[in-house]
Amino acid sequence: MLGIALALGASLCWGSGDFLGGFSTRRASLWAVIIGSQAVGLVGAALVTLGTGHGWPGFQAVWPVVLGGIASVVAISCFYKALAIGTMSIVAPISATNALIPFAVGIAAGERPAPLQLAGVVLAAVGVILVAVEPARHGETVGVAALPGEPAVEPDEARSLFRRNEVLVPAPAPGIPVAAVPRPGGASPRPSRSAQRSAILLALLAAVCMGLVLVGYDATARYDPLWAMLAGRISSAAIFAVLFLALRPHVKVERSAVPFIVAVGILDTGANGLFALATTEGYLSLVAVLGSLYPVVTVLLAFGVLRERIAPHQMAGAAATLAGVALIAAA
Repeated sequence: MLGIALALGASLCWGSGDFLGGFSTRRASLWAVIIGSQAVGLVGAALVTLGTGHGWPGFQAVWPVVLGGIASVVAISCFYKALAIGTMSIVAPISATNALIPFAVGIAAGERPAPLQLAGVVLAAVGVILVAVEPARHGETVGVAALPGEPAVEPDEARSLFRRNEVLVPAPAPGIPVAAVPRPGGASPRPSRSAQRSAILLALLAAVCMGLVLVGYDATARYDPLWAMLAGRISSAAIFAVLFLALRPHVKVERSAVPFIVAVGILDTGANGLFALATTEGYLSLVAVLGSLYPVVTVLLAFGVLRERIAPHQMAGAAATLAGVALIAAA
């Protein structure tokens, strides 16, 4: 039961961080939110881990989560690239399947959840995918629930990362254009078929990489959960810092955005630590699914705080997720 509570706590923190990150992009550039939250998270993780007397466990303990930090950068790069060239309602649900990787790893390692829990996993997974399917709208949303700890963004914000001086990963290759004919009402342009295929592949890669991040946390947490939190943050923050220095993108930050960016860093780091602890208290196969319910949190916060409309399929997804959690906890 403790593992379930910790995993749900991680999901709550990740979802809140995604929401605040997306909210912050209205007052700061996406790069400012990413770099600022990474820096805050790194400082917070170091203070907690070293301040509580947790000594260096050795590289043999931390290498899985260090690789996970690298995978997280690949995941977010692929996710934003997929949003930039594809359709949000397709990219988001694919990326939300990242929990299937640690679920499969846990089952392969010999974990055997009860039949009722497996039914709950299916319900929760279907619910998350439904919630991640964004209804067609523009200009009123904080964006799709991103990967854990990354700002929720709209496609237009993701596209801005691929403009000159704001490239996170290489621009689309020749033959992967985005159609230039806009939809009626000023909506985003419709992606071409080749762009949509590439977006699907990138979203799948983002999901796999994020799943590997969760597996890395589990592997290092067996030695020390707090060092899993800190080493993962060191790895991802270092890579993002190198990219930032190499690309030197334009950064814009309004003073009002600073508290939100700090909160994103704290919530993301807290979520990482809670998830690492959860893997030591319960099955990875179950903890990973429960920790990946963050899109539900993001959507519900957008509804409660910003009064955004929730589509019927998202309401059904949220209900399915809650039912799935109840089944997992009841077994």
